[in-house]
Amino acid sequence: MLNRYARGTFTRVFGPLARLLLRLGIHPDLVTVVGTLGVVVGALWFYPRGELWWGTLFITAFVFADLVDGTMARISGRASPWGAYLDSTLDRLGDAAVFGGLVLWFLGPGGRPVDGYLALACLVLGFLVSYAKARAESLGWRCEGGIAERADRLVAVLVTTGFTGLFLPGWVLTVVLALLALASLVTIVQRMGMVRRQALAA
Repeated sequence: MLNRYARGTFTRVFGPLARLLLRLGIHPDLVTVVGTLGVVVGALWFYPRGELWWGTLFITAFVFADLVDGTMARISGRASPWGAYLDSTLDRLGDAAVFGGLVLWFLGPGGRPVDGYLALACLVLGFLVSYAKARAESLGWRCEGGIAERADRLVAVLVTTGFTGLFLPGWVLTVVLALLALASLVTIVQRMGMVRRQALAA
């Protein structure tokens, strides 16, 4: 849902920064790579140590690169299939690092195995949500939408994880992870149904 309703707002907000980076000669692909590296480093350094608040702040700063690079590509006319492919591929890496970092903490020093398994479920199901779309589109079918797209999942887990590191009781994050896993499963079913209808119509 956030993909549909927030992209225009974020484009307006990050437009000036995107134009500045372009004037400095920075390529959108470089912003994509740096943003992903920042997310991966932050998630795998802070989260396994239990530093949920600082980890989330660090990760969020680099997540915005995912918005800036797309804005840069559109402004400069450099939007291309390669850029879209690079962005989507590295998005998966960043998502894996976020949920993987939580798995390492909860199944390790954090001592919360239920949360660890829920984070693992979110990681696996999130990948299936993306795969369902990618595989369908490779076959020429439209497959997007659902109740838990990537932006929705990422915002939910980062906000809840960050505030759990400050003041929220642990059970709130448990509930959010469970709901994210369930929502991801529902999204997979929704996308499979969408593709099934197109296949039958064809």
